[in-house]
Amino acid sequence: MHSLFQELYDKYHTDLFTFLVYMVKNREQAEDLVQEVYIKVLRSYDSFEGKSSEKTWLFSIAKHVAIDWLRSQKRKKEHSGDSFEWATAQLQQQPSPEDMPEEHALLMEDIRWLYECLDQCNEKQKTVLVLRYIQSLSIAETAEILDWSESKVKTTQHRAIKKLQRLMNASTGKGGSIHEKTSLDR
Repeated sequence: MHSLFQELYDKYHTDLFTFLVYMVKNREQAEDLVQEVYIKVLRSYDSFEGKSSEKTWLFSIAKHVAIDWLRSQKRKKEHSGDSFEWATAQLQQQPSPEDMPEEHALLMEDIRWLYECLDQCNEKQKTVLVLRYIQSLSIAETAEILDWSESKVKTTQHRAIKKLQRLMNASTGKGGSIHEKTSLDR
């Protein structure tokens, strides 16, 4: 069991951590929640039936752990005052070393702006976008993790992208569409 656990940890730790950072907006809390996910995995691996991939099973557990934590924070009324740690967040799009400092600054500003708008989406929209575009999961994998139909994932994704477009076009007077700034049209 130890080697199996280590293999799961090595394969998916970074992806689970990144997912949880985007969900709870706090790196330290995400680290704690990753540990909680793996405790649940250790306790329940014997009951894993293999009907889904290990990856989607782990993300499903992580989603439930994140939702439970968010609900507890909402009850404590602490969540509403938190702000995302942009300086330390792991962003998917990193500028290349050849980028000029001005290009690097503009790219980082655009990424931050995108994630600020993402944070204004509802929980379901945000979860779908994080799984689809930050974690690069397929519609089928996303549906399996969320225990939704593929059509519900597609509909939620479509609505979330439209909402991001509206938010981004309305924010700080920046023009252009989200499709010009990011690759959300997969």
